[in-house]
Amino acid sequence: MSNASDTPSKGPASVAVIGAGIGGLAVATCLRRIGVDVTIYEQAPQFSRVGAGIQMGPNAMQVLSRLGLRERLGSVAYTPPALANREWDTGEVTFSLPMGDRAEETYGAPYFLLHRGDLHEALTTLVPSDIVRLDRRVTAIRELADRVTLDFQDGSSVTADAVIAADGVHSIVRQQMFSADDAVFTKRVAYRTVFPTSLMDGNPPDVASTKWWGLDRHIVIYFVSAGREIYFTTSVPDEEWTTESWSAQGDVAELREAFAGFHPEVQAVLTACPSVHKWAIYDRDPLETWHSDRVVLLGDACHPMTPYMAQGAATALEDAVVLSRCIEQLGFGRLPEAFAMYESARKPRTSRIQSESRSNHWLRRPQDTHWVYDYNAWSVPLPTPEPVSAGRED
Repeated sequence: MSNASDTPSKGPASVAVIGAGIGGLAVATCLRRIGVDVTIYEQAPQFSRVGAGIQMGPNAMQVLSRLGLRERLGSVAYTPPALANREWDTGEVTFSLPMGDRAEETYGAPYFLLHRGDLHEALTTLVPSDIVRLDRRVTAIRELADRVTLDFQDGSSVTADAVIAADGVHSIVRQQMFSADDAVFTKRVAYRTVFPTSLMDGNPPDVASTKWWGLDRHIVIYFVSAGREIYFTTSVPDEEWTTESWSAQGDVAELREAFAGFHPEVQAVLTACPSVHKWAIYDRDPLETWHSDRVVLLGDACHPMTPYMAQGAATALEDAVVLSRCIEQLGFGRLPEAFAMYESARKPRTSRIQSESRSNHWLRRPQDTHWVYDYNAWSVPLPTPEPVSAGRED
């Protein structure tokens, strides 16, 4: 049954964005700026301030600054003086990458550490609330010659000229249209939480964002919320826990046991931590193709990656800008070519980051960082468009 009130209006080209996460909100904002009629469909019944930190490197901040969010995010961010890498037991610094004021001097934008909820809330201010449809879980997608139809769990359906799937690592669009392969459980889990800095009893951790490297596990600790809160995340071997949920509770005692013997600074943070979430880490190989004539994938839906470079959300933001630039350059009448241009522009970079992140040695020792942080999605050259074969038949 079609719900007419939810069907994007004709006039400007209509795009349905699936997923109101960081990538979905960003691409909706970029498309609206070039005159595209956008409606966002989100499976969650409401937005919530999920307790997680997120690192927005200079490449991500290039996007967010141009969208007008730098000042707002700067008021709630923590700007680390460095990204430090230390041995798990002795605390020896193996490599420290200067940030603070040096980040802008070196890469052209700051390095912000944020509460993920603050970033998401800021992005929601860029789109009118009336274009966001909550509690809409996609169950089926059908691409025809001149439109795409989406069916939802509540029995409603909508049509649009095109669909952008920003629906995450378990993307239903990816599964139905491009690859039915399941995401692969890495047999590792992340314990993570945010808690008030005041719980450290005047003994907060080092001001740098620090990754403590163990033999088969690590923990990353940094400030968020302008220093008012501490966030940490880990990677620990675990073959049994397969739940990927923002709200799944972990056992603090189990966490502390997993990091027994780590440096006293780590122990102090774990001792102060009142509760923790537990999240299974999934991965995928690079996807062969990201698009059809009227459907295209973005972010984790097409290039999910392990969190070991803090580039998952950043690359989704880059995707949003490059995709909108391709559509603007070629126009909606050449949508298949625009999608192909976007994939050609983005796939080499995201595949490299996927591979680098999977290896989990980023910044442990001195290495080139410019290829990651110097990237500016607004100005990176776009490839020459190539002719695309005729689209699907009705």
